[in-house]
Amino acid sequence: MTGSKENDPRLLLLAPNDSVFVLRDQIEAGESILVEGKRVTTAHRLGLGQKIARKPVGIGEKVLKYNAPIGSATARIEVGDHVHLHNLKSDYTATHALNKGDGA
Repeated sequence: MTGSKENDPRLLLLAPNDSVFVLRDQIEAGESILVEGKRVTTAHRLGLGQKIARKPVGIGEKVLKYNAPIGSATARIEVGDHVHLHNLKSDYTATHALNKGDGA
């Protein structure tokens, strides 16, 4: 599946509403790539399976992958930015952290 605009062939869009692309192959630091028709330069080497922002995401906004929220942005994310632990926090609550008395 591809986006509606031109993208580097190494970027995989899993669902139409996703905030991120998943890398099909490695991208070297300093490479110029197309992301949604916009030319961006990667700051770091990125490997297979890592995520690149497809669109801007504001602080606190949900990040979608495969049309499911994978977390919330902890910093402003721009098109082409690497999306990972440095700018994304998981919204997952481990079952051992839930209050067993509230039925949650």
